[in-house]
Amino acid sequence: MLIISYIKKILKWIVVAFFASTILSVIIYRFVPVFITPLMVIRVIDQMKADKEVKMKHDWTPLEQMSPYMPVAVIASEDARFLHHHGFDFEAIQKAAERNRKHPEKRVHGGSTISQQTAKNVFLWPGRTWLRKGLEVYFTTLIELLWSKHRIMEVYLNSIEMGDGIYGTEAVAREHFECSAGELTRSQCALIAATLPNPRQFSSKHPSKYMLKRQKKIMHEMKSVPLFPKEGEDLKEEKE
Repeated sequence: MLIISYIKKILKWIVVAFFASTILSVIIYRFVPVFITPLMVIRVIDQMKADKEVKMKHDWTPLEQMSPYMPVAVIASEDARFLHHHGFDFEAIQKAAERNRKHPEKRVHGGSTISQQTAKNVFLWPGRTWLRKGLEVYFTTLIELLWSKHRIMEVYLNSIEMGDGIYGTEAVAREHFECSAGELTRSQCALIAATLPNPRQFSSKHPSKYMLKRQKKIMHEMKSVPLFPKEGEDLKEEKE
């Protein structure tokens, strides 16, 4: 009985420590720039194991200092209802499931939102296990509750992988376009967004015909996306 009681106490404190540490980390990142993520560490380790040159380009830049077209491009490309859902776009998930069922031979579509991708990039590791997916749901819920949409977009555009060893808008602007994140043009933002499904396979520096086709499609869809609202602005008014 004493052993069982002791095990229960340990499990209780493990659960308390998990929730306390994760909630605290989300609160901290609400205000503090995210300078490194698990994916960045994993990529560096993979480079070292393969005896490749270690490359990790990442420079934090406030959203206000980025091109106003960058959030518009990723919303048009990745998550059209970002400003209006609460972390999960169930309509997109259903459509993705139908596409995967009808065309199982093609690339799997997950219907993942920008909020989900941010949670995965900042707090988790790559993978498709049930544990990781469950934690993704948990962290997505937390950032939607504790962060603003403005903050989620800012962290997303600063942490997402945008090339081999390149993370965030500032780094890809410097590496591929020799300019700052704020100087990116509408077409360059669309091209960067076009690579996001697989930024290590698709390059915004040397785009293929397929990338240029995706860029054109995204630029067309950007016409129906309003400029991203500033922190504190009413989202509904901005959309109008």
